Amino acid sequence: MASLVIDINKIGKTYKIGEVIVNALETIDLKIEKGEYVALMGPSGSGKSTLMNILGCLDTPSRGSYKLNGIDVSHMTDNELAEIRNKEIGFIFQTFNLLPRNSSLENVALPLVYAGIGKTERLETAKLALQSVGLGDRVEHKPNELSGGQRQRVAIARALVNKPAIILADEPTGNLDTKTSYEIMDLLEEIHKKGNTVIIVTHEEDIAKRARRIVRLRDGIVESDTMS
Repeated sequence: MASLVIDINKIGKTYKIGEVIVNALETIDLKIEKGEYVALMGPSGSGKSTLMNILGCLDTPSRGSYKLNGIDVSHMTDNELAEIRNKEIGFIFQTFNLLPRNSSLENVALPLVYAGIGKTERLETAKLALQSVGLGDRVEHKPNELSGGQRQRVAIARALVNKPAIILADEPTGNLDTKTSYEIMDLLEEIHKKGNTVIIVTHEEDIAKRARRIVRLRDGIVESDTMS
């Protein structure tokens, strides 16, 4: 299946905390095709954060295999994972994770610095990404000069700038009021319609229902996987 972006086969994750063994993920199988819009849900302790960290190449599984865009990333070193992350994954975080002293433009251009893109092309690409999220007039503003919704738009522009294989959004509306939350979800909807693969981690039912597919985790396994 050439269109598979994520192919997870029987992965598990075990942590050792002192003498205690914790199975954060038991056995997970998950396949996500290019262009899908998927919500990951689950109560606290269900394993969704662990799964998100593995999906985002922030961590590796203890067992099983994970292929991202056809590349097996299950046993990569930290440096190899960092390279894959920068190229293949656009992150959107609940806390925005913007550099406070940098302008919107500089924040958005950051992944392109790591990708080795020259300054002129970098700033031009970042400017286009900001325009695509409706912030073409805020390129020089620093995060503290922006509203929460605008900060999240900057974060979304940064996630898009490298044209990644997947957009991974972790509780992207968690710090926003209801109206702004809906605006951000509308924006993610537009991004999905342009052909991007979007995975959103949320505990809010109304946010999850905006996705096309909901994967629910409980006790480290997939409890259900349904089209919404």
